[in-house]
Amino acid sequence: MNVKKRLKIYSFFYKPIKVNFLNDLYIPVWAGKNNRNEVEGFCGDDSGDHISAKNNNYSELTGLYWVWKNTQTEIVGSCHYRRYFTTAKEPLIYRIKRLLYFPANLWKKRYGLIYTANTNYWGKQLLKENDTLKILEQYEAIFPVRRRLRQTIKQHYSKYHSADDLILLENILKEKSPEFIPAFYKVLNQNRLFANNMFVLKRDDFEELMEWLFDILLKFENRVPGENYKGYQERIFGFLSERLITVWVEHKKLKYKELPLIYFKKLKK
Repeated sequence: MNVKKRLKIYSFFYKPIKVNFLNDLYIPVWAGKNNRNEVEGFCGDDSGDHISAKNNNYSELTGLYWVWKNTQTEIVGSCHYRRYFTTAKEPLIYRIKRLLYFPANLWKKRYGLIYTANTNYWGKQLLKENDTLKILEQYEAIFPVRRRLRQTIKQHYSKYHSADDLILLENILKEKSPEFIPAFYKVLNQNRLFANNMFVLKRDDFEELMEWLFDILLKFENRVPGENYKGYQERIFGFLSERLITVWVEHKKLKYKELPLIYFKKLKK
């Protein structure tokens, strides 16, 4: 079977920003398009079965939901318009610059990230088809290098969000998926997190994760509507999803490969 029909990595954009380094492996998806005018080169997340109108609360998850419900790709990748997996080694100059993260107290925040403005070089270093398939011959999944937090996941979430969210999440898990509770407790008490809702998964695992994840998030939304969250907290379900995906991986005991991420800082604006 043609590789390109087996594998796609969907890159989620919050608005149609043109980038010149994506090849045919990557599908740009405008997450939150919500019936706006079509833009050449972008799929919208507002066709077929979709939740595009919920983007303010779900962030890139509206794009993931669309991929789940409207594609049949055998291997599914998720990334962001400015964050991409790579198998490339950091050049020496980048490793030297990384030493500066320690006095600036940034080493944990940027752990596993190649933070760069150089799209000419790093745009050619995105995860490639052959490398992806080779990895998946030995591993069941690909995830980002887990973020290192200064506190436990529970402490970190409670500091930047509401601790009540975790209590409600725990209650929903006890009702819906009690077998996940041991993994939930374990994850909350560790300081390693699969951030950014990024992965490469085989279709069966992708389907299982999406079914489990959105069932929990939609139950959460029914009890605490998204409009209750304002400003930075508005992206509540994106934040919860990062913790839930980490719980799912812990429970499943998947054999996974962690890859660093290229972070294109100039694409942030």
